[in-house]
Amino acid sequence: DLTVEWHGGAAACVILASGGYPGSYEKGKELSIPEDLPENVTVYHAGDQLSGGKLVTSGGRVLGVTAAGDTLEAALKDAYAAANRIGFEGKYLRHDIGRRALRALEG
Repeated sequence: DLTVEWHGGAAACVILASGGYPGSYEKGKELSIPEDLPENVTVYHAGDQLSGGKLVTSGGRVLGVTAAGDTLEAALKDAYAAANRIGFEGKYLRHDIGRRALRALEG
């Protein structure tokens, strides 16, 4: 059984990728994720794994940093702020996709 709940507002997800993705990229880069990210931010694990007691990269699309907000602009701002606090060597993220979505909303 699953209960689905709808919330007003918007959500935005910023993908943190390994440098070189979608081509060749290195694996095994240690991740640093702060424990004090805001409550409206959720980090989804995708291309990472535990190795030797440390969280390291293991794929091209490493993390999905998602934030909820009253508006898409607020959600994007919080998602990027959280994404910028997460670290790993070779981290790559795009800034153009969210801007395109904002422009589309403006008409």
